[in-house]
Amino acid sequence: MRVERVPFRLITFATAAVVLAACGQKNSAPPPQTPEVGVVAVQPTSVPVVTELPGRTNAFLVAQVRARVDGIVLRREFTEGSVVKAGQRLYKIDPAPYIAALNNAKAALAKAKANLVTQNALVARYKVLVAANAVSKQDYDNAVAAQGQAQADVDSGKAAVDTAQINLGYTDVVSPITGKVGISQVTPGAYVQASQATLMSTVQQMDPVYVDLTQSSLDGLKLRRAVEAGRLKTNGPDAAKVSLVLEDGRTYSQQGKLQFTDVTVDQTTGSVTIRALFPNPDRVLLPGMFVRARIDEGTNENAFLVPQVGVQHDQKGQATVLLVDKDNKVVPHIIVTSGTQGQDWVVESGLNAGDRVIVQGTEKVRPGATVKAVDAHLPPPPPPGAPSADEATAAGLSGASAASAAHAASAPAASAAQ
Repeated sequence: MRVERVPFRLITFATAAVVLAACGQKNSAPPPQTPEVGVVAVQPTSVPVVTELPGRTNAFLVAQVRARVDGIVLRREFTEGSVVKAGQRLYKIDPAPYIAALNNAKAALAKAKANLVTQNALVARYKVLVAANAVSKQDYDNAVAAQGQAQADVDSGKAAVDTAQINLGYTDVVSPITGKVGISQVTPGAYVQASQATLMSTVQQMDPVYVDLTQSSLDGLKLRRAVEAGRLKTNGPDAAKVSLVLEDGRTYSQQGKLQFTDVTVDQTTGSVTIRALFPNPDRVLLPGMFVRARIDEGTNENAFLVPQVGVQHDQKGQATVLLVDKDNKVVPHIIVTSGTQGQDWVVESGLNAGDRVIVQGTEKVRPGATVKAVDAHLPPPPPPGAPSADEATAAGLSGASAASAAHAASAPAASAAQ
């Protein structure tokens, strides 16, 4: 069989064509694109300065009802959970021993009074006789001393009668204040003792009601400076208004007022306590409830609102943002925040009017990089009751996983169909 030879010149031309084609493909690769980020151009605005703090409710007055004499409880004269008046009898302790003690004290007083009458008469008689030298001066002095002792016995007897009457009165266990009475800690037939100060029940006045709020010592200093500067008042008609958010998320209908700030810092938590006073006519607020209070501190006329997604915190806890400068370069910047309003941080300082803050695509850029800035389109705030961002993210991931699984399941079928 004859084998035809391929001309060498043809092979050379073919090799050159392949090399030139490869070089053409390499030179035609597109250059890397400038990353695109969503920015918000901030402008100063008037923002209400509101501080939100956790706290618990406490009764305005609390009185523990305790036994002040020993004895058997004969009866209870109130309904648990009802409103009682100051001085209203709550329990009756067996008065028989104290009636007997009172009668005994009265008898001793009567005896002392009779003895005093005798001693008074004796002194009067001896006074005349000693002037006539009919009795000695010593006898007269003894009579005067006996008169003084008899008078002391009368005074002691009166005190004993008063004590017996007081103890008898303590058999009527009354409410010290007007308020709502709690659970009875003793039942009829129980033996109570004054020496052990047996707790019988508790009465609490809940209109108005205190709300004790917890605040860090640093924020407490800021609040105190606001009071000293006159931007925040704690009394008078211009006192700072305080609103409450209840455990179920609803806002309490009544507004309260700041009362005072504690003078010491808790060494364990580094926090201070702020007390507010709220009307509670419908007894909605019960002692011990967890609430969140919003303190209206006035208005900041030159604040900036920055979406929370655009604010990061460094290792020192400082709030930072990424700005796009006039040369479209990414520049990190430290800011000072004073709280949140909706989905935005309230920025007190660190920004200027017109600054472009990156709120979308921050994960794609680094400081100093050149970017393409476009107006960000942020989703509207979620309506009340909507799932949180974490829940929404989890739901999205679950949906994506389900979609991926469905696609994976359908792929073999599609291949088989082909």
